[in-house]
Amino acid sequence: MDESATWRLLESDWYSPRRLHDCPTHYRFPGDRFLPNRCLMDLDKAHTLLTSKTPQFNTSSNFNQAYRQKLIENLSLDSQGRPFKIMVFRGSPKSSRKSIRFVDELRQEVAAIFEKDCKQTPYRCIPKGEKRVLDAPRLRNDYYSNIMSWGMNNILAVALGPELYLWNSEDQAVHKLLQVRGGNDWPTSVTWSEDARTLAIGYMCSNLQLWDVESSKLIRSLQGHSGRIASTAWNGHILTSGSRDKSIINHDVRAANSLASCIKRHADEVCGLKWSTEGNRLASGGNENLLYIWEASKMSSSKFLHRLSDHCAAVKALAWCPYQNNVLASGGGLSDGCIKIWNTEKGICINNIETKAQICGLEWNRHHKEILSGHGYSIRENQNKLCLWRYPSMTKVGELGNHKSRIINLCQSPDGITVISAGADETLRFWDVFGPPTAGAGNSMVSDLQGLLSFRTSLLR
Repeated sequence: MDESATWRLLESDWYSPRRLHDCPTHYRFPGDRFLPNRCLMDLDKAHTLLTSKTPQFNTSSNFNQAYRQKLIENLSLDSQGRPFKIMVFRGSPKSSRKSIRFVDELRQEVAAIFEKDCKQTPYRCIPKGEKRVLDAPRLRNDYYSNIMSWGMNNILAVALGPELYLWNSEDQAVHKLLQVRGGNDWPTSVTWSEDARTLAIGYMCSNLQLWDVESSKLIRSLQGHSGRIASTAWNGHILTSGSRDKSIINHDVRAANSLASCIKRHADEVCGLKWSTEGNRLASGGNENLLYIWEASKMSSSKFLHRLSDHCAAVKALAWCPYQNNVLASGGGLSDGCIKIWNTEKGICINNIETKAQICGLEWNRHHKEILSGHGYSIRENQNKLCLWRYPSMTKVGELGNHKSRIINLCQSPDGITVISAGADETLRFWDVFGPPTAGAGNSMVSDLQGLLSFRTSLLR
């Protein structure tokens, strides 16, 4: 026999079941967890059972009734004698291991607590009354004016008739910045710059001024309008103003010739202006019931991004969503009474709520997904009220307000907790309606739900 034939014989003998049975390999361990030790197997019997066409059954089984009962108990009961089922589809199979059983029980406890909190705990406690009330004599009852602004320096600027006052919220000090001489002119719009160093003031007789509040001095006057300036908005070094002359002007306050661009698209007075948080888009509302969306890079060409005509009254109240940059809220006047939520990327209305009252102001809650609306005249409901709406469902959370006449303006504190409402009853009312993030509300509620869902995810064991 040649060498190759001998090698094939040895190789065949090495892998045969008889070879493994007669000369088993002995190990110091009983076998791998997945590949058991072959020396413990009767490989000849296994080979016969696998290759035989007629199955053979051992009729002389010595499995008595006691053994069968013990087998059933071990297959149907856990180590503590509690019944369980095999191959049940669920989050995690029960076993005798305490750690796995603990995770299963913990899931049930967390789910029960979360469900109980959702049913018994209110979404958030809404204040029943105002925190503070300030008298505001000679505050003009003018729907189109925007006479309040709360700067990042924590100073509130408010126009009362021909005078403009500064109220420091830290020490409650009051300072009169200016007084207009003559009976035909008064401030109609007030807006702090983003750094709170400059205060822009628009007037009834078309003047637009920049004031240094620290020195109480007039910095410069900006020209270009021929009618009342009822709305102003800052975007960095650009000051945008809207007037009764139907025009929108962008002023570059750094340049000697400040007029950067002038747009004349509105068919009536421009009564609402608001730049987006990123500063790339401007929303303008007009007394002809139109809402325009402008791109900052294309305003010099007077080409608008969207022209939205869904409102049925003047569009004064505008507010950009702080957590969705392309979402804008707008509110209509008495004949409209609707809050509309817009996707400014597509130019479509994604939600519409009928408040049945004149909408004079809108403020987003930066701590919770909510929006607050301030209302004026109404023939049915919400008259002179503040209404809180949950976003994006726009369900009503609650309402508050003790104004005896319609609300003219709303503005928000720098920390996003307090909202001030200016009413035609010549009062300023401070409401801690937004409040800081709290456990069990807002983002915390979302995080709790996410944590619960993560528990339901099967774990590696």
